[in-house]
Amino acid sequence: MDTSETPQKHLYDLLQNFDTAMLVTAPSAGDLGARPMSVAELKPDGDVYFATSLSSPKLAEIQAQPQVLVTFQSSSQYAAVKGVAHVLRDRATIDRLWSEAWRVWFPGGKDDPSLCVLRVDATEAEYWDNKGVQGLKFVVNSLRALVQQKHPDSDEKQNAKVTL
Repeated sequence: MDTSETPQKHLYDLLQNFDTAMLVTAPSAGDLGARPMSVAELKPDGDVYFATSLSSPKLAEIQAQPQVLVTFQSSSQYAAVKGVAHVLRDRATIDRLWSEAWRVWFPGGKDDPSLCVLRVDATEAEYWDNKGVQGLKFVVNSLRALVQQKHPDSDEKQNAKVTL
C-alpha cells in the first residue's frame, strides 16, 4: 500500500486475491453456521456477490437474520467483512455474473429457476496483510516487541478497520 492508498482501497486490492470465502450466518440466537462460497463478484465498496440456490437452507437463515460475516483467508492475508445479505432474483444480475462453472449446481444454466444471487452489502471490515514486505515488517516488529516485552505495533498497511 503506498502512502496515498486508503485502507478501503487496500481492502479491495486484498480481497481481489480471493476466489472463495466463508459465509457465516446466525440462524438463531447464539448459533452460527459457516460454509465456503465461491465469490461471483466483488465491488470496490466491499460488497460481495455469491451464486446460490433458492432452496438453500442459508436463505431461511438470512431471512431470519440478514446480518452476516464473510471471511477470507490465505497463508498471509486475512479479512472479515460484516454486512447485510440480500437475495436477488434479478435475471439481469444473474446473466451478468453467470459462470459456466456453476452449471454443476445449476444444470439449467443461467436460466435455471433455482439460481439466485446473494449480495452482501458491506458495512465494515478488517484486514490483516502480512504478504511480502508487510510480512517482513511484521516479523521485525514482532521480534522487536518480544525483546521489549510489549505488543508489536501495526499500521494501516498491515492491519486496519474499515467503515464501508
